[in-house]
Amino acid sequence: MIKQSELSAVIDSQYERLMTSDFGLERDLLKKLPEKQGNHALIISGIRRCGKSTLLGQLIKKVPSHGFFINFDTPKLYNFEISDFKLLDLIIKENDYEHLFFDEIQVVKGWELYVRQKLDEGFTVVITGSNASLLSRELGTKLTGRHITKELFPFSYTEFIRFLQIKSNEESFQKYFETGGFPEFVKINNPDILTSLFDDILFRDISVRFGIRDVNSLKRLLLFLVANVGNLVTATKLKQVLGIKSSATILDYFSYFEQTYLLGLLPKFSHSYRAQLVNPRKIYIIDNGLINAVSPSHTKDAGKKLENIIYWHFRQQNKELF
Repeated sequence: MIKQSELSAVIDSQYERLMTSDFGLERDLLKKLPEKQGNHALIISGIRRCGKSTLLGQLIKKVPSHGFFINFDTPKLYNFEISDFKLLDLIIKENDYEHLFFDEIQVVKGWELYVRQKLDEGFTVVITGSNASLLSRELGTKLTGRHITKELFPFSYTEFIRFLQIKSNEESFQKYFETGGFPEFVKINNPDILTSLFDDILFRDISVRFGIRDVNSLKRLLLFLVANVGNLVTATKLKQVLGIKSSATILDYFSYFEQTYLLGLLPKFSHSYRAQLVNPRKIYIIDNGLINAVSPSHTKDAGKKLENIIYWHFRQQNKELF
């Protein structure tokens, strides 16, 4: 349970920080978002630190009147419960808001019921989240047919050169090839940003959220995959290589990595869905900069990293790839 005064203070602080921050590059996705949502919630999902909050700020600046913004992924709101949404209602009513922007709302159990309520009341609702599966599962049960989903990724090459205001040429592509597209890292170029991101996703988004006790095996598997980008993998072989007891456990870990956008698994094409599952799949990591920051491998693997960039270029355009 949280006090209304404490909640108001958090909201005011977050809004001020958001609106006084440098919104930087206008993302390509911004132009693709629907101008009118009707009675649908707009969902924007993507990996941590890829720019979702910045995109929300850019959206808020486009609304006719100022919007209501709250980021639930903060220690000050860790005790926020579904019953506390009634306090949000009071704050929203007092300020006569019409547009609601909820950042990382999936950390609150039962959030989808509240969103449905606000849609029924005629509010415009925009949501971001860093876990694709949690969002889709909850949306599918309580908001069926009432949501529009878009995905945000780290900078593409074209966004990268616009952000740095450099020309499109071999030199700038080589820079993107090494740096990747996480906005904060591109701006500051401190590898600690990426190692911290890696740990946050591994421990907070996966280990804690899914109740995984054997964190060492989880991390060992992920580092192995990072070091083998572009290679074929199967759960059975990885079980033997890494000494993990069950293939089912590895498949679960694969699912968690995909849900948090850390990696993509590319299946071999087949008309048979079973064949797609049984055959080895290729592994791709969300960003070359992240690979360079955390990979235990000391080989350059330039060809595989180029393939990695190409995979994510197509993945931004289509979820189903073979």
